[in-house]
Amino acid sequence: MKDHNFTIAFTVNQTPEAAFAAITNVRGWWSDEIEGRTDKLGSEFKYHFRDIHRCTMKITELVPGKKVVWRVLDNYFNFTRDTTEWTGTDIIFEITRKSDKTEVCFTHQGLVPEYECYDACSDGWSTYIKGSLKDLIAKGKGQPNVGEPMTDHERELVL
Repeated sequence: MKDHNFTIAFTVNQTPEAAFAAITNVRGWWSDEIEGRTDKLGSEFKYHFRDIHRCTMKITELVPGKKVVWRVLDNYFNFTRDTTEWTGTDIIFEITRKSDKTEVCFTHQGLVPEYECYDACSDGWSTYIKGSLKDLIAKGKGQPNVGEPMTDHERELVL
């Protein structure tokens, strides 16, 4: 059976260690609205963007220069019938040295075409991974989502 998880990859001239450092600097490429540690095994962190998307990730694998895995503990979308579609899925970053280059392979295991959010989520991940994360590794600066300040009501929903 074909693997339907969402996967993309890119190659950079930097070292696997530089790629690993950038991946674990989630505020530098995904969002400055991250709460919690993103660089320690067993840590949990929260992402939110207005009342559109919220999730809690747990770092379940952290192998310097090689691999990072996040488990989605909970998730909320305001644009899908099943607002928890990502809950229980894994987000995997695999780093491989290929000759004089480094390949970063991103897989959202469990993000499948049958999900209502698949098109929007795969487009979003493509932008963040092949754009912002790649730029953070290759150029030292990503383009993380810079959210507007949350309303009091939104803050109550997240906390």
